[in-house]
Parts: sequence; structure tokens; C-alpha cells
Amino acid sequence: MKTLKIVSGGAAQGLVRSLEPAFEAETGLGIAGDFGAVGAMADRLRAGVPTDIVILTAALIAQLADEGLVLRSSIADIGRVETALAVRAADPPASAGDAASLRAVLLDADAIFVPDIKASTAGIHVAKVLAQLDIAEVVADRLKVFPNGATAMRHLAESSDRRPIGCTQSTEIISTQGVVLSGTLPTGCGLATMYSAAVPTQASAASQAHRLIALLTSPDASELRSKAGFVS
Repeated sequence: MKTLKIVSGGAAQGLVRSLEPAFEAETGLGIAGDFGAVGAMADRLRAGVPTDIVILTAALIAQLADEGLVLRSSIADIGRVETALAVRAADPPASAGDAASLRAVLLDADAIFVPDIKASTAGIHVAKVLAQLDIAEVVADRLKVFPNGATAMRHLAESSDRRPIGCTQSTEIISTQGVVLSGTLPTGCGLATMYSAAVPTQASAASQAHRLIALLTSPDASELRSKAGFVS
């Protein structure tokens, strides 16, 4: 089967996969490509990896438009994704209503599963929050860093640690079996990131890419976006 080639932040993987059957039925194309840390995904496009559609943070999409790598006229916002806490499905929820309780939750964990702290949206933010809470050095040896949030959550689900916790974007938590969303980060520590889709200037299936963007942003898909973890 022919495929639409996608380069995307991991935050959008669950939503894209939920719409794949409808897209395939309409266009005859499957969806194949990479989902991962947004910085690494942007660099793949810059390196010339064949791509028909790109889904990244709105800020990165704007940069790529400035670089002439995506069509500015094709850019469409999908929704915001919040950075959140995750626990294993069988574990009690972790409550963090304010910065002090978040600090206590993180200090109580014997393993903290996070995405790339240099290239992923959530990972970069987690590193900032740990510094903000003045516990970065204290928990440094407990950090379990993975290339992206989805991988981090899969490892959290399989963890044999006594009190593990995860922190990544809510969409990556929701789409991973074995972990559950345990609340977003509190005021002053939170992050809600807008994600956008665009068609690369060198796309070979531009018309089909435009159709997928229409599906992703359609009012009819609002419930799917909400279930996947996107908020308006």
C-alpha cells in the first residue's frame, strides 16, 4: 500500500492513528513515518527526509515556514497539549495541586520517567520545573530519560520500581497502555503547547496531506481530539 509520509511530534501519534482508518478509506493511502521529540523531528525535515505532512509545535512550524520548508498557507492549528503526570495503572494517583505538592510528589518517587530533556517539548519543560523547584540535583539519579514521551511511558508501564512516576505530554500518557493520566502540572509549573500541521514545500502527496490536515482539524473530529488529550 502507498503511504503518506509523516514527521510528527509524539504528542500527535494517538490522534493520527485514530483517524488513519478514515483517511485510508478516503484516499487509499496508509500513514507511515516517524513520531518523536519535536526537535529531532524538525531536524529530520531539515535533513531532507521525504515528508508529506509535518505536525510539530506551532513555534517550530513557524520556524520551518520562515526557513522555506513548509507552505505557510497550509499551516493549521490542531489544539493545545498539556504536560502532565502519569502513574502505572495499578498505582494510586499522584496529586499535585500546587508547586509544593508537586515537589513532594517528585521527591517521593524513586524513578521519574521523562522524554528527552534537550529535544522534546515536555522534557525541556520538566528540566526547567525541576530547577524551579530546586530539586534538579536531588533527583538527577532518578531520572529515566528516553527519546520521546511514548517510549518513556511504555517503560513506566513496565517499571519494577516501587514508586515510579512519569511526566510528559498528556496525549502520550493517554495513548499508552499500562499508565494513566494523574493530572496536569499545577499553576506556575504547567505548560500547554499548541500543535500545528503543515505541508512541506517538497511534499510528493500534497493534496492528500491537505486532506489529512482537514480531518485532524475538523469539527467532526473534536471528540477524537479531546479523547486524545488535545484541548482548545
